[in-house]
Amino acid sequence: MLNSFQKTDSVVAQLMKSSPDLAAMLKEGDLANGRLLIRMPRAVYFDLGKFGTGVVYGVELLNAREVLKNLKEGDEVTAKVLETENDDGYVELSLAEAGKQKSWQRIKELYEKGEDFSVKITGANSGGLMADVEGLKAFLPVSQLASEHYPRVEEGDKSKILDELKKFVGQELRVKVLDFNLRSDKLILSERETVVKNVQEKLNKYKTGDVIDGIISGVADFGAFIKFADDPEIEGLIHISELDHRLIENPKDVVKVNDAVKAKILEIKDGRVTLSLKALREDPWLKVEEKYKAGTDVQGKVLRFNPFGAFVSLDPEIQGLIHVSEFGGVDEMKAKLKEGETYTFHIDSVKPQEKRITLKLKK
Repeated sequence: MLNSFQKTDSVVAQLMKSSPDLAAMLKEGDLANGRLLIRMPRAVYFDLGKFGTGVVYGVELLNAREVLKNLKEGDEVTAKVLETENDDGYVELSLAEAGKQKSWQRIKELYEKGEDFSVKITGANSGGLMADVEGLKAFLPVSQLASEHYPRVEEGDKSKILDELKKFVGQELRVKVLDFNLRSDKLILSERETVVKNVQEKLNKYKTGDVIDGIISGVADFGAFIKFADDPEIEGLIHISELDHRLIENPKDVVKVNDAVKAKILEIKDGRVTLSLKALREDPWLKVEEKYKAGTDVQGKVLRFNPFGAFVSLDPEIQGLIHVSEFGGVDEMKAKLKEGETYTFHIDSVKPQEKRITLKLKK
């Protein structure tokens, strides 16, 4: 009567003897299919057919315990080849690495075909969302969210961005593989890419210079989002510098959500649309020297302070600047000027090309 050790040695020896040179046909890193021969306390053996006999042992046995606990003799599995022939003549295998490699192969297929698929969001940080794809950890950056899911948070407050992103945990999103790297285990997803093609096709009927009717759909510290009135699926961005000819610190001073506006298309690139409001308005700085001249005095209301000075409203469209050096420091400046108060200023210089009027406080 053979004990289990003798049984194992007998089976393995027979298989190796029947194909002594075929193990060399495998290469390290290959995937091989095998059937479970026998399970031992410190090793598990697999029949690899024409490739001989494979073995999983040591650290790989520990790593594969979850896979192995549901396997019985005769069950087929896919394993990764770690060594084509060890000192005992067996093909060393890894079950854990095989599963991971199959997952990366699937990721590569999705990337090359450009297919989109659903993922369940498992976590969030201020930079984006986390998900699992084929058992691999994946990251969806904020910048790759579809415009409708982009967190429109004032002043880019990271805590508020995180609060908005946490709302997606547990939800499913349609995404594409944007980038991946097997060596660094990096897998980057994009939701935005799933809609880019459709949006690009719709954008074919528009060109740079076109004027469109739109609805302000969101306001952020860097500008405002605008949806095309004729096709709400198309959403563009008006940068803060394109909201008005005057200097803007808060876009909400110019536009609000649901405002109906006309905007000019500045650029269409890679499914992104950049627009301008100020391009449709006459530039008041073109005639500023007719109204304001260096060496004269003018009344102005202090709008706001900056570390380098104070902005002064001379009329609804033109602002001047009085530099902090005129006072010696920020505290001294705030002691002599109050926001919302009107003072008499002396115009030191007028530079239309730079859209700048430099002021001094009238003494």
